[in-house]
Amino acid sequence: MDTLANLEAFLATADAGGFSAAARKLNVATSVVAKRVTQLEERIGAALFHRSTRQLRLTEAGQQYVHRARGVVADVGDLLSRMGEKDRDLTDHLRVKAPTSLTVARLADAFTAFQTQNPSVKLEIVMIDRSVDPVTEGFDIAIGAFPLSFGGVVDEPLCRLTRLLCASPAYLRTHGTPQHPRDLVDHRCLSFLPTGPEWPFEGPRGRINVQVRPFLSSNEGRVLTQSALAGNGITLISHYLVEDALREGALVPVLTEFPVPDLWVKAAVPERRIDAAAVQALLRTLKTSLAQAL
Repeated sequence: MDTLANLEAFLATADAGGFSAAARKLNVATSVVAKRVTQLEERIGAALFHRSTRQLRLTEAGQQYVHRARGVVADVGDLLSRMGEKDRDLTDHLRVKAPTSLTVARLADAFTAFQTQNPSVKLEIVMIDRSVDPVTEGFDIAIGAFPLSFGGVVDEPLCRLTRLLCASPAYLRTHGTPQHPRDLVDHRCLSFLPTGPEWPFEGPRGRINVQVRPFLSSNEGRVLTQSALAGNGITLISHYLVEDALREGALVPVLTEFPVPDLWVKAAVPERRIDAAAVQALLRTLKTSLAQAL
């Protein structure tokens, strides 16, 4: 039994949603794809698909194995490409977790540029605004700015993320300008959900953490930016999201003598995937792109 061919048939069927479509993708007969999937099911002792006359959908076991199978097939493909010609195009399927705001504002261009240069690498971009263990959740790369680390994972720093406190001049005229971080408890605060309502500041005597009462919370930075521009409150936000508004004076920095600590955007990569050629190529693209954009 050709295990690799069976895994490829399983993945093609899962992606295409049926044996016929998978067969066209693999350029084999439909019966061959069905037979390979059946052989794989017999090998693991579990059904991978719910079969009906109308559709094919993954069983719970299928959902459990699909990301792991993709990783195995990608590892084999990477090994074979490394054993072949050095100039051969990269071929892989990378499943990437990325934060929503950063992806929409900056990373989408980086992903597009990467695939333009590497047209044989497929990307699956999943936007999630929480910390993710890429090993247990089936990601090749998990991008984020959370300090958590996981076992069996390599953390690759991508770039520094500068944050600041800012508001519109109209809001400050109406509600006053806070003189100390503790004054924020009496202000309308626009909070970024992934980092929460506890806002950190660096004071002359060390770290100051303030628990604000959000007037608005969102996991999308552009929502907070628009609300701040409308004069709805003070926001703690990444600089890249408001740099144009700051330059134009539509927003102004607040509490500059109490700077907000920077975060580091990092890529968490399973140890078994860190040396994959496509993973390393994407990491290089991300580092270059973010260094220019942030």
